Amino acid sequence: MRGGTFPARMPNPPVPSASLWRAMAYLRPHRGAVAFILLLVLTSASLSALEPLVLKYIFDQLGDQGAVRAVLLGVGGLVLLGLVREVLASTSNWLTWRTRIHVHYSLNEATVTRLHRLPLSFHREEGVGAIMTRLDRGMQGFVGAITELTFNVVPAAAYLLLSVIIMFRLDWRLALVALAFAPIPVLIARKAAPVQTRREQTLMDRWAKIYARFNEVLSGIVTVKSFAMEEREKQRFLHDVREANAVVTRGVGYDAVVGAGQNVTVLVARVASIGMGGLLVLKGDITTGTLVAFLGYIGGLFGPVQGLSGVYRTLRTASVAMRQVFSILDAQDHLGDAPDAREVTGLRGEVEFADIHFAYPAAAGEHRPLLRGINLKVNAGETIALVGPSGAGKTTLMSLLCRFYDPVQGVVRIDGQDVRSLKQMSLRHHIGVVLQDSLLFNESVRANIAYGRPDATQAQIEAAARAAHADVFIDRLPQGYDTVVGEKGSRLSAGERQRIAIARSLLKDPPILVLDEPTSALDAESEALVQEALGRLMKGRTTFAIAHRLSTVVDADRILVLQDGRIVEQGPHAELMRRDGYYASLVRRQTRGLLPERPPLPEPPTPVAA
Repeated sequence: MRGGTFPARMPNPPVPSASLWRAMAYLRPHRGAVAFILLLVLTSASLSALEPLVLKYIFDQLGDQGAVRAVLLGVGGLVLLGLVREVLASTSNWLTWRTRIHVHYSLNEATVTRLHRLPLSFHREEGVGAIMTRLDRGMQGFVGAITELTFNVVPAAAYLLLSVIIMFRLDWRLALVALAFAPIPVLIARKAAPVQTRREQTLMDRWAKIYARFNEVLSGIVTVKSFAMEEREKQRFLHDVREANAVVTRGVGYDAVVGAGQNVTVLVARVASIGMGGLLVLKGDITTGTLVAFLGYIGGLFGPVQGLSGVYRTLRTASVAMRQVFSILDAQDHLGDAPDAREVTGLRGEVEFADIHFAYPAAAGEHRPLLRGINLKVNAGETIALVGPSGAGKTTLMSLLCRFYDPVQGVVRIDGQDVRSLKQMSLRHHIGVVLQDSLLFNESVRANIAYGRPDATQAQIEAAARAAHADVFIDRLPQGYDTVVGEKGSRLSAGERQRIAIARSLLKDPPILVLDEPTSALDAESEALVQEALGRLMKGRTTFAIAHRLSTVVDADRILVLQDGRIVEQGPHAELMRRDGYYASLVRRQTRGLLPERPPLPEPPTPVAA
């Protein structure tokens, strides 16, 4: 069975180390910049490791005759080291951000490309708000983790190694005292990391749900206001935010305790080193300068130790962020183009549905049948009307034609070619769609009409607008074709939005047209204008018109009546009325009280053979 309809599921969480290596792949195009940054930060770490030795030199020379000269040289050396280190740090910081921005761009390119290619099932299952929240937070955490691991951990490790070597050369006894405390911050961080990781995942899920709902509320603000639910929705949002903030507050408290434990360890290590070092100075085993230098290394030692102790936490928390990004990049696409998929050229518009069965996935792996054995052949240029009760499968059948889904069984063919053998983008370039509530973008009228054909000239745009009867109201707009229509076309009436959508399809000039109840939400006057525009749009095209308002389909070449996923009747309007079947009952139901009741027309006499 080819082309299943299962929704794109989130893959299993990747192993952190595997995720890390995969994430590092995004640094490969910038390996030259990364190598130079590492050289800069390693040089800076080496210079930092020299500072305590300069302090040792200064304090060891204080009792000698050349103390003044030694102090001046030492101070000058410290200033020079500081200036060079600042230049290196500034340069590496600039290069780090430059590289980070490039990596972020690469991730944006990869994820946005993937999101546009994933099937409708993925977007409908996840929701716009949830996808945007996960993508934004996951991307930030993803890039931040790569930056920290690459540009902070490496110099910290280098400084730690140099410090340990120099500390042992200064005095092995003090070195052992200091290093005895070094593992403790690491153990504390390792113990805390699972709790912190769970918190990050909890917050990611909560914020995704919060903003998914918030996106729904803003998108349906008319409904919210109509039911006077503004205050309830506000309180619901704030309640959810307070709960999420409570998780953050508890987490900050937990992190504060963890940090305090690590800082106390550093304090004890420093005090122990001062105590033992003071005794060694009094005994004459080491100089005062050695003790001062050693204290400098202890101060610098536990910074990298704490930084490296956070690597485990960084890896675990980063895996949460990486999981969000990889969940998009790895989402299953059951509708991908076949390796040998062809471009669509010279389409005539012949359509065939051969033994089509389809079911949307349901809970527990069960499937609710929606289309059951649909067989239909449509000639090029023929107008087919699809009628029937809600849920009969009319829109789903058109989704299979556009290849938003694949049938569970059967084949959809256009001009004799299985649509699965054609490139999806190329196929959809040849199909025009006008929906019940066509989406307009918050751009100019011109941009919305030219959406399917961005290279169209102004003359072509205006010609399409005239054919759709849209030029009359466009000329009255404040900036004419440059008027921004607002989000979802909110500054236009429903009829005006539909005529813009029709102009858009006229400009696209597709051989196949799908009309999904384009006039059902319009008043009589707007419907008349839109119907006339649709008449021009349908000329010479294979047209599928979905309608509940049966007065709009009486002129169709064939009317298909769908019920329970099957074609139960088909034929022209007059023929179906004579049959006095389900279609005729729908017509009578809609015209009850408007037209006088008439007995069904008699069947035409059967011709007698000569």
